[in-house]
Amino acid sequence: MILIKSAFWLFSSLVLMQVNAQKVLYGVTEAEVGFISEAPLETIRASTKALQGLLDLRSGTFAFKLGIQSFDGFNSPLQKEHFYENYMETHLFPDAKFTGKMIDPVVGLTSKYQKFRAKGKFEIHGRTKELLVDVSLSQLGNDILFLSSFNLELKDFGISIPRIVKQKISEVILVSVEGRLSAQ
Repeated sequence: MILIKSAFWLFSSLVLMQVNAQKVLYGVTEAEVGFISEAPLETIRASTKALQGLLDLRSGTFAFKLGIQSFDGFNSPLQKEHFYENYMETHLFPDAKFTGKMIDPVVGLTSKYQKFRAKGKFEIHGRTKELLVDVSLSQLGNDILFLSSFNLELKDFGISIPRIVKQKISEVILVSVEGRLSAQ
């Protein structure tokens, strides 16, 4: 009887250790999101480190959120003000969100970046569009590093560019994301 109890205790301990060693929920601990608008007369760059989000490795689901007014950079304070008020209308639509699921299972991460596909709903300026993006992941200790870049068309999100500034603002914006996820 003692032998059975000892074997059960040992088996239970091993299973519990295995479950605890397999962290599945990861949260953003540091990140930088940037965008570039390259138009014939002007290049606009801005970035932020205010990305929030979670990735559940077991289900492959993710959710990310970013306050639009956290972006900084731009070519002038007036350009930044116009971005917030006239184009992004942050008083009405303060956040950008990307929620969805990893298409490829996130397994076998190493210190070398590996490409995975993620599909989800990207919401900005009160509009939602389904996106398929490539994301590169690698493992650094217990953390997951991530990189991605993708294009967004302003018209898909109801953002129009006045004719007077069409040569200064691109209709397609390149977004780049880089960061670290840590087990929660």
